[in-house]
Amino acid sequence: MNSHKWNLNGKKALVTGASRGIGRAICMEMLTLGAEVVAVARGMDDLQSMQQDRGILASDLSLLKADVSRKEGRERVRDFCKEKFGRLDILVNNVGTNIRKVALEYDDMDMYTIFSTNLHSAFELSRDCFPMMQEKGGSIVNLSSVAGVTHLRTGVIYAMTKAAINQMTRNLAVEWANRNIRVNAVSPWYTRTPLAETVLQDPAYRSQVLERTPLGRIGEPEEVASLVAYLCMDHAAYITGQVIHVDGGFLVNGFDPTLPAQNPSASFPDPLS
Repeated sequence: MNSHKWNLNGKKALVTGASRGIGRAICMEMLTLGAEVVAVARGMDDLQSMQQDRGILASDLSLLKADVSRKEGRERVRDFCKEKFGRLDILVNNVGTNIRKVALEYDDMDMYTIFSTNLHSAFELSRDCFPMMQEKGGSIVNLSSVAGVTHLRTGVIYAMTKAAINQMTRNLAVEWANRNIRVNAVSPWYTRTPLAETVLQDPAYRSQVLERTPLGRIGEPEEVASLVAYLCMDHAAYITGQVIHVDGGFLVNGFDPTLPAQNPSASFPDPLS
């Protein structure tokens, strides 16, 4: 077993949407595994608290305030990484947002906000970082959602962006394979993040979510982060073009009336309760 590959030692990583939830957990995981990380977000307060949490590893963490949904923000990120690292081994396109409405209520600004944050930022930042990855190769991981595969009550525009992320992942994986740049996506179901908690705080809705999740609980950010980190390791060097779901079995949960209804509270404590 090549245990020496089970780390990110010496890897230079960029993570967007890094101040909270899954993005924060990804930064923590990568730092623990030996990577140097540039953490990007629109606000500095949460980023700075993350640096304090790292303690002795804080020297491997750089904080950058930038809005990657805007061209000038992406250029700032690109220039910062180029000056600091000279190369880039890992790009995690994690930043995302949502506006929950029914289809007929969306206006142009809603569409622009969701598309520019969730999809356009990932595509353009991937292209911006390509020159820093093309010589030695690297790993790009895009954060998708099960909403890009099946209907959820998240709103059609959010679902559209995540479906597009999945196809962007596949296309770039093939197009950039000759540069040894691997491109994968990680697709979570409900995970305990600030964005998800806005709807999961409704007990009735949370109960419905849990009933449809075979593992009977909400996911943890660290459970998503561990897969993202693995996909960036040398151990995962033959994995590209994949959309991997971290969903507690949600997407494969069909209908079987002979099975008892899920009762998560009995044996799977709800982390949000």
